[in-house]
Parts: sequence; C-alpha cells; structure tokens
Amino acid sequence: MFCTVQSLGVMGIDAFEVMVEADLSRGLPSFEIVGLPDTAVRESRDRVRAALLNNGFDFPTGKVLVNLAPANLRKSGPLYDLPVLLGLLISSGQLPYWDETAAYVGELSLSGALKGCSGVLSMVLAARQRGMQSIYIPWENAAEGAAIPGIRVYPVKSVGQLMEHFRGGEPILPCGAIPFEQLPCSFENDLAEVKGQETAKLALEIAAAGRHNLLLIGAPGSGKSMLAKRLPTILPELSFEEAVETTRIHSVAGILPAGVSLIRSRPFRSPHHTISPAGLSGGGSPPFPGEISLAHNGVLFLDELPEFSRQALEVLRQPMEDGRITISRAASRLTYPCSVMVVAAMNPCPCGYFGHPTRKCSCSPFRVNQYLSRISGPLLDRIDLQVEVMPVDFGHLSSSAPGESSLAVRQRVEAARKLQDARREALHLSGRYNARLSANDMSVTCQLTGQARAMLQNAFERMGLSARSYDRILKISRTIADLDGSEQIGTSHIAQALQFRGLDRKYWTAQGSR
Repeated sequence: MFCTVQSLGVMGIDAFEVMVEADLSRGLPSFEIVGLPDTAVRESRDRVRAALLNNGFDFPTGKVLVNLAPANLRKSGPLYDLPVLLGLLISSGQLPYWDETAAYVGELSLSGALKGCSGVLSMVLAARQRGMQSIYIPWENAAEGAAIPGIRVYPVKSVGQLMEHFRGGEPILPCGAIPFEQLPCSFENDLAEVKGQETAKLALEIAAAGRHNLLLIGAPGSGKSMLAKRLPTILPELSFEEAVETTRIHSVAGILPAGVSLIRSRPFRSPHHTISPAGLSGGGSPPFPGEISLAHNGVLFLDELPEFSRQALEVLRQPMEDGRITISRAASRLTYPCSVMVVAAMNPCPCGYFGHPTRKCSCSPFRVNQYLSRISGPLLDRIDLQVEVMPVDFGHLSSSAPGESSLAVRQRVEAARKLQDARREALHLSGRYNARLSANDMSVTCQLTGQARAMLQNAFERMGLSARSYDRILKISRTIADLDGSEQIGTSHIAQALQFRGLDRKYWTAQGSR
C-alpha cells in the first residue's frame, strides 16, 4: 500500500516542501529511505521502529520503501521522523484517519516523544505561503511556530497524544500566538551607567542613527567594551519583519532559546578573537550561519581587533558592504543575510598605553607599527566612525550625577531614522539607512551649503582622502544633520564628521612615517 505525507525541509534560512512517500510491498523484510538523505535521516529507520513498537503498534513486515521528494535536494536532520512514522502507520492500515492537508515535522525519541528541531519558524512560514491550513510541530517549538499568523499550529508532545487526537479522543489545541507588541523587550545595561566619555557617546548616537560601523581606540580600562555593549539599547526596536528574519537565522542555527517566540531585542554578538574565518562567515555541511549572520539586524562586536587573524578579518570586507554573505561548498551554495553594525575595539599598541596622557608606552616604534598594521587599509576604510576613548578622570568617575539614559538617546535616534524613512519614500532611494546610501542616492540627499563644500574640498586635498573615505564623510554628515533636524548639510556637520575620520592619520599614517 502507498501513501504520501506532507513535510518540509530547510536549506539556509528558507524552507521547501517535502513529500514523504511510503510504500509497503511483499518481499524480504527491509527498510530503505531514499531521496538524498543524510546520516541523521537514515538513522530515522531505527528511531521510527522503536517508537512504533513502544507505542503498541506493529512494525510493517515485508519491503518498506520511503522516498523523500524532491529527490534532487539533500535532506538533513531528524525532523522527518514524524512524517515517516505516519506514512508507515497509514500505509499499513493502522491509522485510518488523519489530517491529509497538514504538514508534519519532528524528531522522535525511542519512546515516541517528540523533540524540538531547528528551523521551525522558516517551515511554518513556508507552509503558510504554500496554502497549507495547519502544521504539526514538536511541543518544544510551540512558541516559535505560533509567531506566524494565518495558519493553525498544533504542538505535539508524543506519538500517543497525536494518535489520540486523530482517533477522536482528547484534541490537540492550536497554539495561541502572543501579540508581537506584548513580547518582552528589555536590556540589562543602560548608557546612563557610563561615566564621562561624552565624545564616545556622541559617536554611538551617530552610529545608531545612520547604522554606521564604529571603531573605538583607547587604553585598557577606558570603557570601550562598556560603551559597545550599550549600543543595542539606543537602537530602534525591531520591527515584526526584522524580528522574523532575525529569529529565522537563530532558529536554523539551533541557538533560539526554548520558549522564545520572536527575538525582540537586537542581537549583540561578541566572538572571541580566536574565531576561525568559517566561524565568522559560516560553514559546515550543510553550511550554517556564522557570527556575522547571527548578528543580522544588530551589532557584531569585535573586541581586541588586531588579535583576530588577518584571514578572518578580511572575510568581513564584502559582507560589510553587501549586507549578505554567500557560502559556496561542493554540494551547496547558500546566502545568508548579514546587515549588521560592526563595532570594533582595540588598544593603540601591544602594551595599550601609546598616546596615554599619564602612563608611558613601553613598546618600540617597530612593535607599535607591527601591531597596527594587522588592520588592513581596506578594512579600516569600511569603518565609518573612528573614536579615541580617553581614560576617565577621577571627577567623572566619582560623580553621582546621573548620565543621559539610553531611552532619551534612543528617542533622538528614532527621530533621525524617521527622517531617513520619509526621505527614502519621497525620493525612492535604494538605501534604507544613511550608511547604505548608493552613489546616486548621495547625489540627491547630501546637499551641502557653499561653505560646507569648501570645507570638505579643503579636507579632501589636505588629508589625501580616498573616494571611499569621501563617501563615508558625506554619509556621516548626513546622519549628523538628521540628528540636528537639518535637511541641508552645513559646516558644523562636516567638521564633526571629519573629527571622527582622523584617527587613521594619527595612528596608522604617523606610525608608517616613523
């Protein structure tokens, strides 16, 4: 006897429809799974056999053939256990009634209990897009599956519970979705906790308003990591679409916390400097998202930037520009989104005290130059804002006066973002944020006063700026003007932007000439 059960698979962050075809025929007892299954799918035979027997069902005798169609796409993971089990029960006549219009996914334990699996959010979304009315998923993934409206999501704890549901016993109730606006969104840190560092705080605000990349240079203990960790608290909250896309990546990677419906807080990823290039970009078989994709719609913080391997840092260059990364392997080619703010922190030299106002640097000029040269020019050119974080004096540290809260700064950032959104819609711009403006967009949006143009021209000739640096300064000036509520870029906006683009001359160029 033959039957077909609907299921889904995941490739990258996108799901595709899979038809689980089960066929029972006479012959020597055998159980084969075909359709490009990986090892985890092949091992489904033993899990399904044990789950059937431990729940009082008979394992079909004779020749059992299961096909996972389409056969040209590789199937990975244990999520086909449940549809394979249903296919055997239906084709052997042990389950006369079942929901033929629904899709089924889930890993089985030997006792028949369902375990959570990765990529459920993408699969529920794909099921709705393909017109399916309902989907049965593991109970552990109930909150994640319920995030998508317009489809009935049934959380299943065990095979026994599902059989009771089909036989007219105690029904399984669809998941009730929590409204997106009611999902918790809170931060442990606040910008008010940072003492002093007004220039660095301003740089954080500009970076958040225009989604610019940021480099913090300073001595150990000056507060670079403390500042970076508070950047997500001043960024606008995730929209529903951004939350879904971010959660899909975390779900596919298998790191979505249990019971979480959608990620509401912007990601903050801080990989250790020993990370490999594949750890940053993504890899494996099949390729999984790396740290740069896990930070999508959030912040990728690279502490101790020169300690990262040169190869790992160069991996970031193209994704920083494109907002996506393509991982090519012999058997697959996947593209993951990675629209992130890259925030890096570093010491100015190996000992950390080069340029310190009170402590003497113990490094030779050669060691300082060797240390700084680990950051390539092209990568440095892609970092919009460069900020020197000076040590905080005793007066600021001992002050009990409260600093400006993250909420107050976020309100200004959101106002600047609204100006950018309105400008994009009115002028039909391709870039959503100032940091992503194209050359054509900049010619329309970055209108300078005569004095501002003269100031920028003088700086370009005197500082020997590259074309990319010129674009960065214009984009930063556009963001500063938005925070100021000005549609035209003036001299104060250009001067402030130039202030945040001079550290490469102070450190890299100066050391190269010594």
